[in-house]
Amino acid sequence: MAAETVRMRHFGVVAPAFPSHFSAMEALSVALIERGHQVTFLHRAEAARWLGDARIGFHALGRSSHPAGTLAAALRRAANPGSPWGLRRVIGDMADTTGMFCRELPQAVKSLGIDVILGDQMEAAAGMVAQALSLPFISVACALPINREAGVPLPVMPFAAGRDERAVRMCQGSSDVYDWLMAPHRRSIAANAQALGLPVRDGMHDWLSPWLQLSQTVAGFDFPRLQAPAHLHHVGPLRGAPGGSRTIDTSGAPDLAEVGADRPFIFASLGTLQGHRHALLLRIAKGCRLAGAQLLVAHCGGLDALQCEQLKQAGATWVCAFADQQAVLARADAVVSHAGLNTVMDAIAAGTPVLAVPIAFDQPGVAARIAHAGIGLRASARWASPARIAAQLRRLLDEPAFARRCTALANAVRTAGGTARAADLVEAALQTSGHDAGAALA
Repeated sequence: MAAETVRMRHFGVVAPAFPSHFSAMEALSVALIERGHQVTFLHRAEAARWLGDARIGFHALGRSSHPAGTLAAALRRAANPGSPWGLRRVIGDMADTTGMFCRELPQAVKSLGIDVILGDQMEAAAGMVAQALSLPFISVACALPINREAGVPLPVMPFAAGRDERAVRMCQGSSDVYDWLMAPHRRSIAANAQALGLPVRDGMHDWLSPWLQLSQTVAGFDFPRLQAPAHLHHVGPLRGAPGGSRTIDTSGAPDLAEVGADRPFIFASLGTLQGHRHALLLRIAKGCRLAGAQLLVAHCGGLDALQCEQLKQAGATWVCAFADQQAVLARADAVVSHAGLNTVMDAIAAGTPVLAVPIAFDQPGVAARIAHAGIGLRASARWASPARIAAQLRRLLDEPAFARRCTALANAVRTAGGTARAADLVEAALQTSGHDAGAALA
């Protein structure tokens, strides 16, 4: 798209304060900045540390209601709810954040001159505030898309889609349970919609953009959808350009030339929030030893030196806080993952089969889609023994069908367009919509 035909915009980014969500939104933001647009993230001050490009603006919210330390505490609760009461507290944190956004975003957006909202699907306040201010907005599914459809389980559910009566009933029943658990958040959405003078709707899925929705998945990975909106586009992983401004400390990670060609090479990572799960990583290390594989564990800063040494004694060849994930996955023969969407999409792009050990959030749904696509297997994060992990890894390594299906999906990712296509779609939607943002969802 010719840059001179596009009016330059100031995008305000509204997303949950999780590193993986900020990372995807940052990649799209940088692509828009390089086309001449301006981008500002809006969240609690503590979240600014996850942005690595100095060209991205940041505006702090919640200074009085959510002071320093509250975000770190919320992330600890999210990483390990521990009980039904702990889960309820996590849902309460989501409700509080949505309320903070709805109170403070309108004035911040006006004062900063923001004229487009780029909102994560998981934060309803993005669509709510955009509509209240009659601004265009784009919804981005940094996790699995939350668009609802009969027979398609919600992202948090661990089972497959189905169109028969039993499957539709199961999906509806599980959605009803989910909505009941999420009642504090739903009440916050409904109350804040009323305060903003909007129609009262209480679900995150009720506040998605009517103009453009972007998903980090590809259609062949997600369950088949018969009622997906025409403006939902699967663009594949939102990643920065190679050699971008973000740098990571890969101390302890091997030079990939060190990886021996005589034994399989496995990469294991449980993500930023779950990387502290030492007992699970120990079972993975023992399983890799039983499978006769070399293992690199990236714990994302979740373990101390003693725990790292214990992993090596259990069977890990290398242990580090962070690794160049895309480069490692391109070399790995398989990956053991918590089924976080960013890691799984990177594995798909590399054509690397996945052993999923889902723990929380939408990870059970991602694992169900891994099984649906035939690109990997699932294991229980709580109950899988080292022997079970070893047996499943041997299947991934020895059965060529997994690699074949990974290759087919990798080709789909390569043609999906990624960050560049997402930026194209954003500009095209803003050029051609000619919309009345305040009325579009009425």
